[in-house]
Amino acid sequence: MRACVPLIVALLCSLAWAEDPKEPEPFLELEGETEEAPAANLYSAPDSCRGRCLEAFDKHHQCHCNARCRDFGNCCEDFESLCDHEGFSHSSDAITKEELQSISEKIYRADTNKARKEDIIINSQNCISPSETRDQVDHCPEPLFSYVNEELFSKPTYTAFINLLNNYQRATGRGEHFSAQQLAEQDAFLREVTKTAVMKELYSFLRDQNRYSSEQEFVNDLKNMWFGLYSRGNDKGDSSGFEHVFSGEVKKGKVTGFHNWIRFYMQEKEGLVDYYSHIYDGPWDSYPDVLAMQFNWDGYYKEVGSAFIGSSPEFEFALYSLCFIARPGKVCQLSLGGYPLAIQTYTWDKSTYGNGKKYIATAYVVSSTQ
Repeated sequence: MRACVPLIVALLCSLAWAEDPKEPEPFLELEGETEEAPAANLYSAPDSCRGRCLEAFDKHHQCHCNARCRDFGNCCEDFESLCDHEGFSHSSDAITKEELQSISEKIYRADTNKARKEDIIINSQNCISPSETRDQVDHCPEPLFSYVNEELFSKPTYTAFINLLNNYQRATGRGEHFSAQQLAEQDAFLREVTKTAVMKELYSFLRDQNRYSSEQEFVNDLKNMWFGLYSRGNDKGDSSGFEHVFSGEVKKGKVTGFHNWIRFYMQEKEGLVDYYSHIYDGPWDSYPDVLAMQFNWDGYYKEVGSAFIGSSPEFEFALYSLCFIARPGKVCQLSLGGYPLAIQTYTWDKSTYGNGKKYIATAYVVSSTQ
């Protein structure tokens, strides 16, 4: 696959800041999915870290609770008591860009469950310019997927992943209520993915980085950050990171999230997804690859949605988790097969779990250059 236009010129929303807010780098967001910035009164006090541990730097805050506030001497007074235990606050524990690139390459090589080149045939058809993405014009008469070897879906992690996809109501504002079986399916997914070499690489790395002291602690945190419910709409508990990123949601008449190729293929096969066009086709000549596309999901439009193509569920889950843990609310610079790739995550700032830990609001690929 190749880039129809360099992603560096696919500016659809705004510049995504690099890790040091003083030094912006040219990573560009593919979509505008961020929620409205939380009002100051959402916090118990503007000079407290309650509910703010590991948040992205915001110059409007009186004091800060991010991983580098000690370096700049601007931590809130309760930073150590509320955030220091999480292991992200010591500069000696900070995960470097080089370490992120190294572990992402290890995860890339460990993904033995990914699709082979012959397992998937993509018909990407017409590439449009970024200025055309709002037009909602169907430029592609044929489906995106010409062929998928569905034997892939019999693999344990694929089966466990697919079992989760229909457990959600896509409209925000409608509370999610899980049956005992659906809750068991969440545990089954976590159990299957943590057996894989991909997730073992991730856990080993995070343990060595003092993020987790046991695998059970790691799994419990993954369950909370990905499956814990919060409220995007009017009803309590209507969304989660997993639902948003992998299954997809509809909010205010637009598709949000929906960054998974398996979900896309299955919905397209059922006639519920209509592929319109793409603005970017990644440089990888095997799977996983990356595609940034436009589509209609049963009456609702997605202006730009980036997705890995041909990756295993554990691969995506691992990379998004890595970036959320290492660079919450920031651009996360990785390397896959020798090509740079960046993932943007956002934290959900209106509610927390544990001692101020944030849920995943969204995660998606924002850039890749050849």
